[in-house]
Amino acid sequence: MKKKVVFITGASSGIGRATALLLNQQGYQVYAAARQVEKMKEFQEAGIQTLALDVTQEASMVSAVQHICQEAGRIDILINNAGYGSYGALEDVPIAEAKYQFEVNVFGLARLIQLVLPAMRARHAGKIINISSIGGRIGEPHGAWYHATKFAVEGLSDSLRMELAQFGIDVIVIQPGAIQTEWNRIARQNLLKVSGNTVYRDLAQKHARMLENADKRGSQPLVIAKVIQKAIDARRPQTRYAAGAGAKAVLFLRKILSDTVFDKLMLSQMK
Repeated sequence: MKKKVVFITGASSGIGRATALLLNQQGYQVYAAARQVEKMKEFQEAGIQTLALDVTQEASMVSAVQHICQEAGRIDILINNAGYGSYGALEDVPIAEAKYQFEVNVFGLARLIQLVLPAMRARHAGKIINISSIGGRIGEPHGAWYHATKFAVEGLSDSLRMELAQFGIDVIVIQPGAIQTEWNRIARQNLLKVSGNTVYRDLAQKHARMLENADKRGSQPLVIAKVIQKAIDARRPQTRYAAGAGAKAVLFLRKILSDTVFDKLMLSQMK
């Protein structure tokens, strides 16, 4: 039986790295893609194919998909993991940066889906896994643009799931909670750089401390990698999987609390 072919983006660190290594160990044929290929040297020793990929560049995305299809013959599973958190008060964040975050977190994801779908439809099989966040269901100060992208991924995935059901293709959303990855450090740095010395500085500095504390309590990326494998292996996967520190608790509170009460709860954590 042929190995299932997995294409995962943002694989040079964090959740992407853990997922590539785990799926390779479990017998999948893994193609790991990222902008910084040099960070994936260990993959080659493990038998994982690596690719340079920039999800904001059309030629890069087309080339990656064509390479995998020519070499492996198909892509069975696309894991859209590439993304980042650009934080700062909405008033302070340049629109150009907001647009770039959408390019990475939403439009790159959508374009890769477009590129893999024709072959998946032809085989009447495939799985598309979009790495969202609990941030796709909640908001927080200074995260307007990041949360907007993740809300977009959630809505895109819901619509896509209904479109593709007729072709036997599954669309699955993964909603990580607090995970110990570079994402948290980058988000904190961006927050302080953008709003650490503006009229929003007091709350921004408190928020950065909260993010740092959350990172210390966060789960390891392997937790999410195992959930992704579970979704891949399932004959009838769930539409969403929430996992990692605080994920289920936060989503439950968001569901039962009013907007006003949830806002107060979020702000109370930023002391």
